[in-house]
Amino acid sequence: MTVSGRACGKLILAGEHAVVYGVPAVALGIDRGALAHAKELASGPCRLRVTTWSADVSERDGHELARAFHALLGSVRTDGALAPVEVEATTELPAGGGLGCSAALGVAIARAVAPDASDDDIREHAMAWERIFHGNPSGVDAAVATLGGAVQFVRQDERSVIETIAPLGSLVFAIGHSGIASSTRAMVESVARQRAERPAAVEATFDAVRAVVGGVRAALEAGDRVALGQLLDQNQAHLGTLALSTPSIELMCESAREAGALGAKLTGAGGGGCVVALADGRASAERILSAWKARSFEGFVAEIHTRGRAHAHDHAGSELAAT
Repeated sequence: MTVSGRACGKLILAGEHAVVYGVPAVALGIDRGALAHAKELASGPCRLRVTTWSADVSERDGHELARAFHALLGSVRTDGALAPVEVEATTELPAGGGLGCSAALGVAIARAVAPDASDDDIREHAMAWERIFHGNPSGVDAAVATLGGAVQFVRQDERSVIETIAPLGSLVFAIGHSGIASSTRAMVESVARQRAERPAAVEATFDAVRAVVGGVRAALEAGDRVALGQLLDQNQAHLGTLALSTPSIELMCESAREAGALGAKLTGAGGGGCVVALADGRASAERILSAWKARSFEGFVAEIHTRGRAHAHDHAGSELAAT
């Protein structure tokens, strides 16, 4: 029998990096993500094939992907024995693009090998996988890959508080790749060094980001796309002060705005990866893609349609409050 698992990619609208230090982040799930299929083996170690990457590993191998797979399986095994399985996974997301590729794969694989696990357990399994790749990930990618929709994520010591948000109306984004893969680990370590060297300046930036995050949530819930776009621009400026932007990212943001974007920013770790531009409809998003293509940047359109009841829960899944 084959068991399948799916997970979505993500856009961080505000709060990346600051979220590692307890500042909230707001993120959205997108339709593009990852898919995994698991089937039992008669014997031997578990195996993983990520066909998108032409990778085929055993959990006993020394490759980073194999170590991440082994860590995920180890987390699953804390809940009971696991029969040998072979997992085949694919993703539509670029690696190092800031769209949650690794988290989506981790969640999809966890769902395929542990189909009866709760969302909280799936996130924990995916986080074991994520730590191999990223060292000290905030957990927002795994949360969005598991839950989808729109969320506000706050990391508090060893636990997290996740509130689902109910945006008013639909949102259309143009998402473009700078052509340079980003290393989350390297960018997180860079911000940590800056915080150690000039704590007052970095904390001031985090405080400014916190205000932007609050505004982003309010704009989403009010359906105010103009305000949301302005806040994306503000967050991009703050990320620039942390040396997370690049000339290519700045060019993409500028050309997106010239093509009619309401706002644009890098999404994810920075240092490369993707830019997200808020558009005033599908036609506007296509114009932004055309502007990027004229500068040799590739991209796609993501449409977000969600209007659910917002709620909050901690990492154990207990509901805390209605919002």
